[in-house]
Amino acid sequence: MNYTIPLTALLIAVSLSGCTRSSNQPVTLPLTATQQNAGQIAHTTLTDVDNETNFNFYISGVPTGTTMPLRIFTFVNRGNCQQPGPVAYEMNDRITTQRSAQAGWTFERVAPISVADLLSEHYSVVVRTTPEDGSVDLFCGNIAQTAR
Repeated sequence: MNYTIPLTALLIAVSLSGCTRSSNQPVTLPLTATQQNAGQIAHTTLTDVDNETNFNFYISGVPTGTTMPLRIFTFVNRGNCQQPGPVAYEMNDRITTQRSAQAGWTFERVAPISVADLLSEHYSVVVRTTPEDGSVDLFCGNIAQTAR
């Protein structure tokens, strides 16, 4: 039996299905704690899905007195953590978090921009408490630095 035609058809189907998803590898971005949240650690993993970026966050802690259950705002800003610019993308359609199996919290957000576009410009990601908790910046990470 000649497997050339079925194999060719399978390869074409697989390559076409890849057009809606990126073949780029996920990018892990360490986040730096602000002075208001000193001693805590965090990171986010950026993954391309259909020309959007999924952000999967892990944060180890928040300042004492922050309202529970923990609600967090996240933003992609133009500029960097040292010289922040205006908000480019608010990712606050959902602000709830999940308690992690380890100490800390996890949550996911989506921005309507590809990972490649985020890496090619100067953007930063900011994790902030809700206005009820004072809109305190907890963590920040420079997205473009991961490409360098």
